[in-house]
Amino acid sequence: MEQLESDCIIVGGGPAGMMAGLLLARAGVRVAVFEKHPDFLRDFRGDTIHPSTLQLMQELGFLEEFLRLPHQKAPTLHAEIGGRQVAIADFRRLPLACRYIAFMPQWDFLDFLARKAQALPGFSLHMGVETTGLIRAADRIAGIRWQGGAARAALVIGADGRQSVVRREAGLVVRDFGSAVDVLWLKLSRRPDDPAPAMSHAGPQQGLVLIDRGDYWQCGYVIRKGSHEELKARGILAFRAALAALAPLPAERFDEITSWDQVHLLQIRMDRLEQWWAPGVLCIGDAAHAMSPVGGFGVNLAIQDAVAVARILAGPLRAGQVGTRDLAAVQARRLFPTRATQGLQRMMRRKRNDRGEAAPRPPGFVRAIARMPALAHLMGRLIGMGFRTERIR
Repeated sequence: MEQLESDCIIVGGGPAGMMAGLLLARAGVRVAVFEKHPDFLRDFRGDTIHPSTLQLMQELGFLEEFLRLPHQKAPTLHAEIGGRQVAIADFRRLPLACRYIAFMPQWDFLDFLARKAQALPGFSLHMGVETTGLIRAADRIAGIRWQGGAARAALVIGADGRQSVVRREAGLVVRDFGSAVDVLWLKLSRRPDDPAPAMSHAGPQQGLVLIDRGDYWQCGYVIRKGSHEELKARGILAFRAALAALAPLPAERFDEITSWDQVHLLQIRMDRLEQWWAPGVLCIGDAAHAMSPVGGFGVNLAIQDAVAVARILAGPLRAGQVGTRDLAAVQARRLFPTRATQGLQRMMRRKRNDRGEAAPRPPGFVRAIARMPALAHLMGRLIGMGFRTERIR
């Protein structure tokens, strides 16, 4: 078996894992990131780069180079309410370098972080390596296993998403908050004469989300949880008609959807670990707290977790003395913003009728923003910066 050794092993090469790996290596920690896929090219991942993340890019000295990657800027987010576009989040007053959300394919973001991290001594990235289990030594986690190999480290960080192998194998207890909906993602071509939702994003319009991705629309259609097969049984024509009834696009545009293979199901979960750590192991990002896609909070929260990890744990990792008190300090730092964000997402949920379907009106929270436009700036701050913004030191 191949044997590797590092100060820290990170399982999962998503936003949390790659940012934590970059920052720990920058702080002089020997860190190895293991990603089960051979590349980052997967559609319909969280593609929102929040203003607080752009601020981190500036603090690292990467911002100018980073913004040369293809992206669309959204200084405001809008929803259609009562037949008119209403700003539900306005980022233009944030005390940050970039007062907008950048919509960027996540694989470009992750490739960028990987390039920067691989230029640092002590960092290694292992693609196409799927973690299958954890190594235990005495009463602590001491590394990971995969088919044909193993790696040991003082700390294993689980950043492997909502289906985390690390949190399962470590026996960490999950509190599930449930979700009444799932989302179907698909692509449609974008044409120059399309009606453009203001500033690249149209929010929930009775269950439809449109994101302007430059040469195509990314569409999210909200459905009742567990109703995917029922929807497929009605046929692709009925599905296209349901989309066309909601979208501000010509109905014939949906003729591009000819097969269910073009439609991707995202099963929504919202949960949180009771305790994010055990001796020798720590979970962050979706592995610690799966989020609803509402507001695009998940990626931002995961990256903020990574910054806190590097600030709190880099010193103990360099000294080879990471204790449970250090791991508990990470959870203590990030628990409040996680609880607050999940509480906000639950408040933003639309009420369901007796059949479990979405009510025809947007949630009361969104209607309140429509009545009091000043609340859009508050939402801009909550979405754009979160409840506890981390800084790189």
